[in-house]
Amino acid sequence: MSNRIMLNETSYHGSGAIQEIANEAKSRAFKKALVCSDPDLIQFKVTEKVTNVLDEAGLEYEIFSDIKPNPTIENVQNGVKAFKEAKADYIIAIGGGSSMDTSKAIGIIIANPEFEDVRSLEGTAATTKPCVPIIAVPTTAGTAAEVTINYVITDVERKRKFVCVDPHDMPVVAVVDPDMMSTMPKGLTASTGMDALTHAIEGYTTKAAWEMTDMFHLKAIEIISRSLRGAVANEKEGREGMALGQYIAGMGFSNVGLGIAHSMAHTLGAVYDTPHGVACAMMLPIVMEYNADCTQEKYREIARAMGVKNVDSMTQDEYRKAAVDAVRQLSQDVGIPQKLEALKEEDLDFLAQSAYADACAPGNPKDASIEDLKALFRKLM
Repeated sequence: MSNRIMLNETSYHGSGAIQEIANEAKSRAFKKALVCSDPDLIQFKVTEKVTNVLDEAGLEYEIFSDIKPNPTIENVQNGVKAFKEAKADYIIAIGGGSSMDTSKAIGIIIANPEFEDVRSLEGTAATTKPCVPIIAVPTTAGTAAEVTINYVITDVERKRKFVCVDPHDMPVVAVVDPDMMSTMPKGLTASTGMDALTHAIEGYTTKAAWEMTDMFHLKAIEIISRSLRGAVANEKEGREGMALGQYIAGMGFSNVGLGIAHSMAHTLGAVYDTPHGVACAMMLPIVMEYNADCTQEKYREIARAMGVKNVDSMTQDEYRKAAVDAVRQLSQDVGIPQKLEALKEEDLDFLAQSAYADACAPGNPKDASIEDLKALFRKLM
């Protein structure tokens, strides 16, 4: 069996990196951008930081902002229409996972019109052409959508999220500028940061993990663990660390998949509109406890990467508990709730069945039945 690694064609990192957007657009002879960004980023003038760069360079663009926090089929359909009406030839996606996921789906459909039914993109759709070129500019340090081949769309009618995995959807350019993340409120910084940690830990323990992705994931765990508290406090060093750490996590998990913490979080988001990072953060230590006996010595390295001392003198049970405790402590320190009040016993069958059918579930190191998933959901009650 061969192992595949797919990454951006080009990525820029560091303060002021957004200035490179104009150079990239010109060097690639792009004519007009559809700038995809959510309404809050436009209102708080975060999007403006990028459009100012375009204005100064004399580059044409139109803005599309019909994007919800959990982007819907309708958002994608409206975006496809907006791209055509603008006569654009590339996309600049500014925001968190919602803007980038919407942009990926738009770009795929424009390039592969036979998939105009958004639901047909679920799973691993047999698209044949790369999506419209995307320059991705993250404003949150969590999803790493700028370097992944995944995106998630919400089917409001069926109350479910569906994961799309397509090598054709990766942005050609990622611009990871911590200055674009400096206005994130504490709660969003915490939840997106815990999403990034979930990516790193699930990617490290997934069935498809191998030596190269282990390297990415362990480094990501280390950087995120030392940076997230500072980022929540809006410290420059913490922001810079999270910008890098979340990207490195994306380099790994995009190529090996995730596990049931994500499949369960997708379901909670679809049913209760729970923010994705919050759902991941709540599920992660619960799922880690469930998976522990199928992870060999990996929890020792997770604990070490998270700064736990003296792990080499611990027994296997001790370092596994230490890894879970470190994750739980970080989550509490950044203000993530430990329980989900909206969760109801009568919803458990639907939640568990949806999580079981989610595209992330097969990668979990320990197979989980519907009854197992129900029991794990109960731990949030």
